[in-house]
Amino acid sequence: MPPTQRTARIAGLLYLLTFVSIPTLSLYRGLKTPGYAVGAGPADASSSALLAAFLEIVVALACIGTAVALYPLVRRQSTSLALGFVGARTLEAAMIFSGVASILTLISVRDPAASGATAAALTVQGEALVGYYGFAFLLGQSLMPGINALLLGTLLYRSRLVPRVLPLIGLIGAPIHLTAVLLTVFGVITAISPITLLAALPIALWEFSLGVYLLTRGVRQSAGLEGQPAAP
Repeated sequence: MPPTQRTARIAGLLYLLTFVSIPTLSLYRGLKTPGYAVGAGPADASSSALLAAFLEIVVALACIGTAVALYPLVRRQSTSLALGFVGARTLEAAMIFSGVASILTLISVRDPAASGATAAALTVQGEALVGYYGFAFLLGQSLMPGINALLLGTLLYRSRLVPRVLPLIGLIGAPIHLTAVLLTVFGVITAISPITLLAALPIALWEFSLGVYLLTRGVRQSAGLEGQPAAP
């Protein structure tokens, strides 16, 4: 198998791997129980949250991996856009790691005897950490995928490395998704609502379809990857 096709298939596998985070919202539900930091909530809340944190770490690493794998394939279309995609994807991963850190901190301070804090202080800390995770998720796993879709979608649409209908899904869905994210930031809609879920569907479809295509088909040879000078 040519190195280019092997790289494309690795990128596709990594894109599909990012979907392991789907159960995390359900697994984190116990942490949002009022008074979790002082012992309230389901008995298995902490173990479920640790599993969710592990899945998010996998997603963050896969995010970086997709950018590293795709960069040499798309940089000939535009080095600046390709670097922007790598940077945006890495920033998304950093925000995911930041959110995971807040979850792990919340789990570690749950034991009053270990921390020496009062119940009131733990309650405030717990609510603050849950709130921090919510915004880290909003900016990292909601905002950044829309930006990534604009950058990578443009590169793939120009290069014809994949059927143009695939990047079109991302390019059309990104403005819709980003609008929903901004409405959430300003409190017009909630982070988990029918509107936000519907707005996120095109981005999810774009990433899943791209992952499946790259994994099963690689990239189009007719796109002429070899011998093309990189555009600025």
